[in-house]
Amino acid sequence: MNAAVQPASSDTQRTGMSPRTRLLLEGPIVRTLLRLAWPNILVMLIQASTGLIETWWVSRLGTAALAGMALVFPGFMMMQMLSAGAVGGGISSAIARALGSGRRADADALVWHALVINIALGIAFSLPILLFGPSLYRALGGQGASLDAALSYSNIVFAGCTLVWLLNALASVLRGTGNMLVPSVAICAGVFALIPLSPIFIFGVGPLQALGMAGAGIAVVLTTALTAAGLAWYIWSGRAVVRPRLSGLRKVLFVDILRVGAVGSVSTLQTTLVFVFATALVGAGGPAAVAGYGTGARLEYLLIPLVFGLGAPLVALVGTNIGAGQRSRALRVALVGGALAFVMTEAIGLLAALWPQAWLGLFTDEPRVLQTGSSYLRIVGPAYGFFGLGLSLYFASQGAGRLLWPLLSGFMRMAIALGGGVLVLYATGSLHGLFAALAAGLVVYGVTLAAAIRAGVWFERSERAQLARVWSLSTPAR
Repeated sequence: MNAAVQPASSDTQRTGMSPRTRLLLEGPIVRTLLRLAWPNILVMLIQASTGLIETWWVSRLGTAALAGMALVFPGFMMMQMLSAGAVGGGISSAIARALGSGRRADADALVWHALVINIALGIAFSLPILLFGPSLYRALGGQGASLDAALSYSNIVFAGCTLVWLLNALASVLRGTGNMLVPSVAICAGVFALIPLSPIFIFGVGPLQALGMAGAGIAVVLTTALTAAGLAWYIWSGRAVVRPRLSGLRKVLFVDILRVGAVGSVSTLQTTLVFVFATALVGAGGPAAVAGYGTGARLEYLLIPLVFGLGAPLVALVGTNIGAGQRSRALRVALVGGALAFVMTEAIGLLAALWPQAWLGLFTDEPRVLQTGSSYLRIVGPAYGFFGLGLSLYFASQGAGRLLWPLLSGFMRMAIALGGGVLVLYATGSLHGLFAALAAGLVVYGVTLAAAIRAGVWFERSERAQLARVWSLSTPAR
C-alpha cells in the first residue's frame, strides 16, 4: 500500500502499541523531537570529534598522509551515508511505518530483510574500490607519497566495510522503533575505543610495530566490529521493540526498504559526486591544494552525521505518523526539524567563515594548505545552514517514503555546483569562483526542498487541499 495513503490506526491497534510508538504519534512535536534527537546529536558530536582526532594523528605523518586521507574520505563517507542515511533510512522508515499502522509481524520480519540487504550491499561496495582504487585516487590527483598513503588506508577500511553496513543496519532497526539512545551509546563506546587504538596502531607501542596509515584503517575496522556485536546482542536478547523471527524472506518487505533506500542512495551519490569532482578540479593545484580543500570541506562532511542526529528521529516520527494517517502532524514534524537543523548548521558555518584557521590549524601550518582551506570556508561556510535544512528534509522525506523532490533538489545542486563551478574555474583560473558555485548549489538545494515540502508534495492533490484547510485552522506546534 502507498505509504502516503495508508489509513490511520484504529483505537484497538493503538491500545496494543508500545509506549514508544504512542509517543511518536501523540507527544508534543518539539519536545518529542528534541528528546529523541539529543542522544543522536551527542553521539554524532563525539563521533565527529573522534574523526578529527584520527585526522590529527594522521597529520603527524605529514602533508602526504593528510592528502592521502583526503583522497579516501569521499568514498568512505559515501559508504557511511549510504549504509546509515540512505539504505539505513529505508530500513528505519519501513519499520516505523509498519509499527505506526499496527503491522507488528512485518516490523519483526523486516529485521532479517535489513541484514540481508546491507550485507549484500557491503560486499558489492567494497569490491570495486579494492580492485580499482589506484586508478580512482590517481584521477582525484593522488600521486607519489599521497597515493601510497591513500592506498594503505583504503585497502584496510574497504576490506572491512561490510562490518560498517552491518552496524548501520542494526542501528537503523532500533532507530525505526524510536530508540535513539541504545545505538548512540553503542557508537559512543566504539568511538572511545578508537581514540587510543588509532595512535597505538599508527605509531606502535611496545612490541607492536608502527603501521602508519594501515594502522589507522585497522583501528576503524576493529572498533566497528565490536560496536556491531554489541547492537546485535541487544536486539536478539529481546530488549528491543521488534523481535526478529527467522522466517521466509518476502519480496514485498525487500521492496518496502529499497524503494526508499535506493532513491536515497542516488541522493547520497549526488552529495559525494559534488565533493569528488570538486576535489578533482582542485587537484590541478597539487597535493597542498587538495589537502587544503579536503581539510576545509571535511567540516561540511561532518555536518552530515550531525544532521543525521536530528534526521534519524525525523524518519521515525514522520514514518510512524504517515503510517497512522496523521499527515498534518507529519508535515509539521518535518518543518520543525528543518528549522532546527538550519539554525544548528548555520551557526557552525558562520563560525568557520569568521575564523577558518581555528579549524584548519588543528591539522596543518603549511601556508598553501591554509590558504586554500580558508578560501573555501569563507565562501561556502555561510551556506552551511541551507545544506542542513535540505539534508534534514531529505531524512523527513525518507520517513514519508517520498524522495522525488530531494532527488530533484540534489540534481539542481549538482548542476549549479559542478556545471557553474567548471565554467567559472576555467574562465577565471581562480578557485574562488568554484567555491562560490558550491555555495550557491547549497542554497538552492535547501530552499527548493523546503518550499516543495511545505507545499505538500508528499501527498496527492486532494490531500494537499485538505491539509491546507487543517493548517489554516490549527495552532502552532508545541
